[in-house]
Amino acid sequence: MPGLILSAPCSASGKTILSLGLLRALKNRGMPIRSAKSGPDYIDPCFHAAASGAECLNLDAWAMAPDTIHHLAAGSETLIIEGAMGLFDGAPPNGKGATADLARILGLPVILILDVSHQAQSAAAIALGFKTLDPTIHIGGLILNKVGSPRHERMVRKALKPLNIPILGSIMRQKNLQTPSRHLGLVQAAEHTDLETFLNQAAHIVEKNIDIDALIALATEQTTPTKPATLLAPPAQRISVAYDTAFAFCYPHVLQGWHAQGAEVQTFSPLANEPPPPCDLVFLPGGYPELHAGTLAANETFLNGLRYAPAIYGECGGFMTLGEGLIDKNGTPHRLAGLLNLETSFAERRLHLGYRNLTPQGGPWKTNMKAHEFHYATTLKAVGKPLFKTTDADGVKLPDMGLENGTVSGSFAHIIAPV
Repeated sequence: MPGLILSAPCSASGKTILSLGLLRALKNRGMPIRSAKSGPDYIDPCFHAAASGAECLNLDAWAMAPDTIHHLAAGSETLIIEGAMGLFDGAPPNGKGATADLARILGLPVILILDVSHQAQSAAAIALGFKTLDPTIHIGGLILNKVGSPRHERMVRKALKPLNIPILGSIMRQKNLQTPSRHLGLVQAAEHTDLETFLNQAAHIVEKNIDIDALIALATEQTTPTKPATLLAPPAQRISVAYDTAFAFCYPHVLQGWHAQGAEVQTFSPLANEPPPPCDLVFLPGGYPELHAGTLAANETFLNGLRYAPAIYGECGGFMTLGEGLIDKNGTPHRLAGLLNLETSFAERRLHLGYRNLTPQGGPWKTNMKAHEFHYATTLKAVGKPLFKTTDADGVKLPDMGLENGTVSGSFAHIIAPV
C-alpha cells in the first residue's frame, strides 16, 4: 500500500481543508484512494468519506497496537492520512499517539503544511526544526498555506530553499472556504448545507495550487506487520447499533472487527423512531443527542424498544440517553429512557478531554481497554454501580466512570481498542 501523511506544526494550519481538497481532486481523477485520520475523531472521517467516496479509517497510535494499525491501513489504494494537532503532539507524558508515531510505525513520508500567515523567513526555522528533530521521520515535502501575496510567497520560498525540501505548492488565504463548527468541532458532514460545492471548491484550489503529481510521487509503501491485528471482542453475538445524526460517533474498525469475529451487526435510527431490531445487545454510540433531545424524548417506540431490550451499552451521548433526563443548552429538560439513575446538562458546559485506560467492573466487556473522553456535558446526578476503574494517559487514577444497572450500562468513554 502506498501512502503519505498530511501534517503541520500545529492545529488550525489547514490540514482538514487541504486533505479534503486533495481527496476530492484525486477522486475526480479516478485514482483509487482511501483516507485515514490520526487519533480519536468522529467528525473529520465523515468529511473524508464524502470527499473520497470511500470509508475513512481511524488510526490511533496511542490506543492501537502497531500491528493493528498496519492491518487497518493495508490495501491496494493509495492511503492519505490526515494528522491531528501538530506532528509531534501526543498524549502525556511523552507524546505517545502523535501523528509522528503513525509515520514511524507505517514508514510513510510526511507532507508538512506550513501556515505562513504571520511570518515570512521564520518559516524556514520551523521547517528546519521539524526536519531535524527526529531523524526517523521523513519530511517529504512542504505546502505553504495562507500566503498573503506573491511577494510574501517569494520571501518564504527563498528562505526555505537551502533546506532542500520540495515545495509542492502555495495557497493564498481563502476567506470563503470555512467549515462550520460547534462545541465538539466541525458540524457533521451530513448536516453541511452544500457539501458537494464545498468539496469541489476545495478540490479546485488544490488542483490549481499544488503539484498533485509530485505529491503522489512521494507516497511510499508501508512497512509490513509481523503479528495479527488485536481486535476488540464483540460484546454479544447479535448487536443492534443506533446510527443517525444523533448517534453517529462509532468507529468503523470496531464494528468491522466484531463482524470479522462472527458477530451479527445491524443498525437502526432512533430519530426515525425505530425500535432496536431483535438482538442480544443494543449499542448506543455517541453523537449529538442534546441537539435532538426533544425528538428523542417524544419517540416512544424507540424508548420502549430500549426498555424491553435484553441488554444495552451506551457511549457518551448514548450513555446520556439511557439516563432519566437531559437538559439542553437552553435549559430545557427532556425525559429520556430512564434506565440509569443519571441526569446530565448542557446548560453549564465543562470540557472533559483525554485518553482513558478502562478496567471493566461489569457490563458486557471482559478485557481492559483503551478509550477516549471528549464532551462538555455536566453530570448532575449519577447513582449506581460504576462500570469502569479508570486512569488517564499518565496512569494517574481518575474517578470511576460510568454506571451499570442490571443489563444496562454505559459511560462517557469512547472505546477504541483492547489493551
